[in-house]
Amino acid sequence: MFILSAIIISLIYNALKVDPKLPIYQPDMVNKELADTSVQYVRKFHKIGNFNLINQNGDSITPKDFENKIYVADFFFTTCMSICIPMTENMRVIQDKFIKDDEIKLLSHTVTPEIDDVKQLRKHADKMGLVDGKWHMVTGDKKHIYDLARKHYVASKTDGDGGPYDLVHTENFVLVDKEKRIRGFYDGTKDDEIEKLIKDIGILKLEYQE
Repeated sequence: MFILSAIIISLIYNALKVDPKLPIYQPDMVNKELADTSVQYVRKFHKIGNFNLINQNGDSITPKDFENKIYVADFFFTTCMSICIPMTENMRVIQDKFIKDDEIKLLSHTVTPEIDDVKQLRKHADKMGLVDGKWHMVTGDKKHIYDLARKHYVASKTDGDGGPYDLVHTENFVLVDKEKRIRGFYDGTKDDEIEKLIKDIGILKLEYQE
């Protein structure tokens, strides 16, 4: 009788158990300081839009490079001596964790494109152990990059629109799903947040196995 009860309880538990799912973030769900005023009150259908950037090899990088991919995005600059150091080291941790998983990509945008040209990005990529094809460090038009930070990834408190004295400085890592939707924000300077991000990537991958 005891064994039969245990089996019944187990069957009921498995029937009721629901796999965890990550939220789909909309701009109105985040701190309004992180989003441009044009998107602060968007409540649905928000996605990362089109972009055209250049990576450490001089290759054009567009959303096509992330089709059917889950990716982590951040904003940095190569001459930063503060939060960018642990952020880049933690991006490498994520890279190494998913090095054999072609479903996962990384995308780091420089916020000082006037300094971080292709040659500088290549030098920095080599220094940080970047694996080509897995992790893209990208440069491009400054206003375009700042629009991405504020209007698409809603990840920076900077009010500027990419002017000569504007500087996006954010510790946020942004998890993006295959539909280009934001599924999580993480402090890229903290080890426990990186552990959570890695766990959440696993949860997100399960959604595509259903």
